[in-house]
Amino acid sequence: MTPAEIIAKMMDKDAFSQWLGIQIDHISIGKCQLSMEIRPEMLNGFGIAHGGISYSIADSCLAFASNSHGRQSLSIDTSINHIEPLVVGDKIIAIAKEESLKNRFSFYRVEILRGDTLVALFKGTVYRTEKIWE
Repeated sequence: MTPAEIIAKMMDKDAFSQWLGIQIDHISIGKCQLSMEIRPEMLNGFGIAHGGISYSIADSCLAFASNSHGRQSLSIDTSINHIEPLVVGDKIIAIAKEESLKNRFSFYRVEILRGDTLVALFKGTVYRTEKIWE
């Protein structure tokens, strides 16, 4: 399967990413770019986007980038740094880049941007199973 076919298959069953309104802008081996807009129901009690929103787009971006190699892969360790607040109407982009690919593990960095401004930085370690996408 091509990376685009794999991600389409994943997205078809990913109700949460669909609810977020995630758009797939680019997918290639080890790389992914997603985008979405912050909506009112995504805000916390401070009137800014809940931290789980930027975490979630980054997590989806990691999943798509890591599975693009054709082996089913699962995150085993992730972390995020929230740098700037997000508000209703903000359009954000998540860009996943593969930092290192090994037989069993791979490592990714995902930048979440609003325009040219870095709003969050996500890092993830992925376990690569032997199961091939079909």
